[in-house]
Amino acid sequence: MLIYDRVLESPQDFSFVIETLGPCTVQSPLVNCEFIDDADRVLLTADARRIAQYCAAGIQPPSFELAGAHRKLFFNPAWTKVAITTAGGLSPGLNDVIKGLVNTLFFEYGVRSIYGIRFGYRGLLPEYGHTPMMLTPDIVDTIHEDGGTILGSSRGHGERVGDLVDSLQRQNINIFFCIGGDGTLRAAADIAAEVKRRELKIAVVGVPKTIDNDLNFVGRTFGFETAVYQTHEIITSAHMEAKGAFNGIGLIKLMGRDSGFIAAFASLANSVVNFCLVPEVDFEIDGKGGLIAAVERRFSSGKDHCVIVVAEGAGQGFMKGLPERRDASGNLLKHDIGEYLRDRLHAHFSRSPWDGSVKYFDPSYSIRSVPAQGTDAILCHLLAKNAVHAAMAGRTSCVVGRTNNTYTIAPITLATVERQKLNLKGDLWRAVLDATRQNDYFRVPGNGGSTVSVPKE
Repeated sequence: MLIYDRVLESPQDFSFVIETLGPCTVQSPLVNCEFIDDADRVLLTADARRIAQYCAAGIQPPSFELAGAHRKLFFNPAWTKVAITTAGGLSPGLNDVIKGLVNTLFFEYGVRSIYGIRFGYRGLLPEYGHTPMMLTPDIVDTIHEDGGTILGSSRGHGERVGDLVDSLQRQNINIFFCIGGDGTLRAAADIAAEVKRRELKIAVVGVPKTIDNDLNFVGRTFGFETAVYQTHEIITSAHMEAKGAFNGIGLIKLMGRDSGFIAAFASLANSVVNFCLVPEVDFEIDGKGGLIAAVERRFSSGKDHCVIVVAEGAGQGFMKGLPERRDASGNLLKHDIGEYLRDRLHAHFSRSPWDGSVKYFDPSYSIRSVPAQGTDAILCHLLAKNAVHAAMAGRTSCVVGRTNNTYTIAPITLATVERQKLNLKGDLWRAVLDATRQNDYFRVPGNGGSTVSVPKE
């Protein structure tokens, strides 16, 4: 059962409470602003029947604190010192978030001491010698035009919680914004816990960044939409290459270590894809129900080309026995399913009678290093804005996101409880199956009918 469903089934087993540093007594400098009340909340589900069941059982429906500006602040802007860091892999929109944080702090709240911590958490460790960067509206004015992050990034070092908090304390930091994914946010929660243990008044607020869109309870993460946009030209090129050869195969590996959202959305956005392979679904390569046989059936049906999209975390079972590798953050590195499939498909279809060719595309780094586009850039700014509102009001160990199209604040521990996965019975995955028709090709003819041998869900 997906974590979302488990929360709906037993909301009492999960905490939705946002930690605070103390009473808010400072008048906000914001004017002409719609302030929120501390008690304002947004329901996790809009299902009226389920809400009625909660009420009948005397259970409080699960809800998140509404994000937004508060009339009273915990921090006095004139004395507030802010640090911002970006950690983990690159994603479109990192610079947009940095710019949004700086401009909101500077122009709306009048905060003048804003520092960028270089190269992730390692920038807080003295032995690396990374000097913090002073951030002002002039410095961040045009950074949204560039991909990557003006602050640089790195993985790891989040396990050195004590040293990180020592550094924040030495620099008299009041607010620490951590822009990153699962590992970055887990480290942020650990930092907030150590801050609390030491009885310090430092707010730690996360802005969720994961190009894989695999965080729970924060809605769509920034960079994901841009990444899907970037796949269009690549998939189109793979399609043209496949059509340019008899029995040609265009194979594209996309990002998605544990969740297949990019692969699924990309396959729907450019519906020339014939097979979409994701981490959530096991599949075989050999045998009557395997991928090779399925591609053969497509060719035998009169089609002379095939386009396959595979997420990087799919098919890892084929690499059993290979040594396990982890990155500096402790994430399990996936073995290269793209090259593996390329070699297996080439070995089979280059032989007579198929006389086919395989063209392989791996655009991972080019996709994640571009600037944010369109509504993705807008999302970055609004996430940043609401992160500032939360931090100035003394919220901590929390992450900003959206619930039911409303900006909310969730505890980091809830957002990172496990990876968000595709719902294999939901509309998105069913739409992928409709668009690709891959189950038709995986179908194995049987006696007197057909026996479906498709990827196990």
